[in-house]
Amino acid sequence: MARLVVAVLRGGTSDEYTLSLRTGAQLLRALPEEEYDVRDILIDAQGVWHSRGLPLPPARALTGVDAVLNGLHGGIGEDGTLARLLRQLSVAHATASAHASALSLHKARASAVMREAGIHVPRGVLFSVSNEVPSTTMARAVFEQFGPPYIVKPTSTGASHGVVYVASYPELPEAIARVLETYGAALVEEYIIGEETTAAVMDDFRGEELYAFPPARVVRPERARHLAHTHHLDGAIRYNTPSDFSHAEKEAIVEAARKAHRALGLSFVSRADIILSRRGPYVLEVNAVPGLYEGAALPPMLESVGSSVGEYARHQLQLARERN
Repeated sequence: MARLVVAVLRGGTSDEYTLSLRTGAQLLRALPEEEYDVRDILIDAQGVWHSRGLPLPPARALTGVDAVLNGLHGGIGEDGTLARLLRQLSVAHATASAHASALSLHKARASAVMREAGIHVPRGVLFSVSNEVPSTTMARAVFEQFGPPYIVKPTSTGASHGVVYVASYPELPEAIARVLETYGAALVEEYIIGEETTAAVMDDFRGEELYAFPPARVVRPERARHLAHTHHLDGAIRYNTPSDFSHAEKEAIVEAARKAHRALGLSFVSRADIILSRRGPYVLEVNAVPGLYEGAALPPMLESVGSSVGEYARHQLQLARERN
């Protein structure tokens, strides 16, 4: 029987380039050669596609490919660009639709949609460089709605890139100005006090329409107020699963992840970052392309139910072939 030709995409144009390389490497290792003819396709930081070391247009790089596994975190991998391209090329892929991908990547828009769906999300105020007002005025507008502490972050980055914790109001103008200068937009959110957790869901797995993995407790490095990009890079975050949440808490967490997945129109798989507060779970953001690199949250979740990255990859490929 002919082997299935699978392209694993990794690298990309976002700040998560290094993490994407590691996710792609995990996928490449998980696909046995006797079953799959695997192509390692690298997209460099300038967006140029490379196959077997040669720069090629995407259509050429994907010639003869039966299905694509997307390991691109952020950038073109999650802003809808890749989903549109693969649809135009009629290549089977385990990637959410262009609209759902772009929506989930944009934190402010995603929060608005989730709030309308009845999901608890932090209050937030979005600013852009086009607002053309001083950061002190922006900070005052935030303070009129909710007090400190705050989280200031870019609207469309992942892996905690560019996130700033602000303990008091006097620090807020500088934090807003810094994020605006670097990223062009800044989302200021209330800091939700509670226990940090993450939950993942996957379509049509083990007989369930939307299977929920047991949530993991997120253990930040000591004295860290929030997760930072360097914590992801150096593996400083621990994901304890099975977690020690009560049965009722686990049910509330996974239900929030399910509701977020559906509200954003996502498909295949997603992972939600959640704070379990006294008022219940608050969804911070939802990742449409969960990391699989060593130290990421999803691999231990898979292991906690007797699964693996290999089974995950096979399942995604099966869904891709069935749905495209």
